[in-house]
Amino acid sequence: MKQENSIKIFEEKKVRTLWDEEQEKWYFSVIDVIEVLTESPNPRKYWSVLKLRLKKEGSQLATNCSQLKMQSSDGKYYQTDVADQEQLFRLIQSIPSPKAEPFKLWLSQIASERLDEMQDPELTIDRALEQYLKLGYSENWINQRLKSIEIRKELTDEWRKRGIKEGQQFATLTDIITKAWSGNSTKEYKVLKGLKKENLRDNMTNTELILNMLAEASTKDISQAVEPQTFEESKKVAQQGGNVAKVARLELEAKTGKKVVTSLNAKKALKNDSKLLKED
Repeated sequence: MKQENSIKIFEEKKVRTLWDEEQEKWYFSVIDVIEVLTESPNPRKYWSVLKLRLKKEGSQLATNCSQLKMQSSDGKYYQTDVADQEQLFRLIQSIPSPKAEPFKLWLSQIASERLDEMQDPELTIDRALEQYLKLGYSENWINQRLKSIEIRKELTDEWRKRGIKEGQQFATLTDIITKAWSGNSTKEYKVLKGLKKENLRDNMTNTELILNMLAEASTKDISQAVEPQTFEESKKVAQQGGNVAKVARLELEAKTGKKVVTSLNAKKALKNDSKLLKED
């Protein structure tokens, strides 16, 4: 089963989604949908209570919801309750929310857009650009972010080729690369920027994004050159790739007298001074 994780935006709220190529359908994180519809401070608890009520009422909805691996706020992949479009339509009926009807229209639009993208893949890039613009990012930053997505995919394709497993092994290698070039683990990096659920890359400055791209591109190139046969060998390659970007970071910091990795994040920058994302 070939699957593709993605983030969709509804009224500036992120909803984790997964496209199942074989079944040609979207799966949506139930927790994220509940958070959007209810604005509950604890959507997990809301879903837990709702599941019990649905079961008591004899509804099969809660039972039929699947679990698939989706990326969490810590960058790792965990089994997550998901629902397809048809299940979500039924779930929404059980949740009193003024956003119910707009959300249903949004779901229908997502399904329609995917069919369009399968006919014209360039639409995927155009819509990602549109989503970031809606969130207030500068076009300069967006161009870097879209390039980083391309480079990340090339790296993960290489990892799959080497037999690396998605989830924990992907997360471990990513952490090694991040620690090598930035001096921070992924978790430490997010703490530095004051992030919780937000995506780390979505809150990097241009320079941070560029160095992260250099680290991942270098890792991919080294892996293709040395052809690691085991996970342990791939960990060494990840360290080497990250070190390439570390050298560039240290040299830049020596020339400018400024730290590259800082607490500045996109969320604060958008509120306070959008120019910081363009030139930092």
